[in-house]
Amino acid sequence: MTVTLITGGSAGIGAATARQLLALGQRVAVTGRRADKLNRFADDNPEALTLVSDSGVPAEVQAAVDSTVGKFGRLDNIVANAGYATHDGLDDGDPDGWRDMVLTNVLGPAALIRAALPHLAAARGRIVLVGSVAGLLHTPGNIYGATKWALTGLAGNTRQLVSAKGIGVTLVSPGGTETDFFGPIGGPPADRPGGYLTADQVAASIVWALNQPEGVDISTITMRRIGSPV
Repeated sequence: MTVTLITGGSAGIGAATARQLLALGQRVAVTGRRADKLNRFADDNPEALTLVSDSGVPAEVQAAVDSTVGKFGRLDNIVANAGYATHDGLDDGDPDGWRDMVLTNVLGPAALIRAALPHLAAARGRIVLVGSVAGLLHTPGNIYGATKWALTGLAGNTRQLVSAKGIGVTLVSPGGTETDFFGPIGGPPADRPGGYLTADQVAASIVWALNQPEGVDISTITMRRIGSPV
């Protein structure tokens, strides 16, 4: 039975991915920093393993991997989804706030890959990194975008490291998506041309990448709403 660990899985894209995998009869573990959100997810999805874990702390990432393997006996796939934005810029932002964002968005996926790699090699499994179009296009003073550029590089560097082990690596880079990502600024801006993707739409692409035949590597998925200029 396929086992997938999803970071930041209590809401948004991570939760949608977990629900879709569970509907396929697969085993899923999800992590999140907030126990209350994880508990709400667990109430609706009791078959999932839920783990309180801060993706910016490597020891907690390692513990989440160990707990997943301890529960299910294996680990086939990881989805590095945990991440957030401070919604400020290089000229007017708070460097103290950037630190935690960088740890979550960059260190977290790297630590997850390191912790999971022996299990993924045994399973000839898959790594999905949830990036952003902000990691493919330059935007003025965007520190969040810089963390996603780092993730774009991490995907390519990881692929060169693990391909010989039979592990697939997919970078999924969505445009604006309706999730609690926009919560700190009061929700998604209403004037975005083309509108927003849904969490379920992005999750469907992640699930598709995870369920490719063995030996097939889907390297990159870039997705936007039709009509979106970026």
